[in-house]
Formats: sequence, structure tokens, C-alpha cells
Amino acid sequence: MPDKDVIAGKVKQVEGKAQDAVGDITGNTDDDVAGKAKQVEGKVQEEFGKAKDALRAALDK
Repeated sequence: MPDKDVIAGKVKQVEGKAQDAVGDITGNTDDDVAGKAKQVEGKVQEEFGKAKDALRAALDK
């Protein structure tokens, strides 16, 4: 089962994409920038979770 950070990171990426799209549609640059930032934050969190999974797998061997 993937680490909770992997799942939470993917959720943040989806939320960020939605916020970015709303910003694009409405012309609101604040939403556009915040959405892109949330996508990056989600990607970092996802990769952190993957690293934790890899470490656990290595320690279990």
C-alpha cells in the first residue's frame, strides 16, 4: 500500500490543476499561480512518500 504522502500529494496535484484551470478561465492570475504552486507542492509530497516507501522496502529486506 502506498504511503499516505503519495496519495495526499496526488490529491494536491489534482486540486492545483483545477485551481489553475479556474484561474485560466476567469483570468485570475492569483488562482493561476496558487494552482501551479499547489501542483508543485503535491509533486514534492508524492515524491517524499515514494522515498519513504523505498526506504521501508530496503529495510524490510
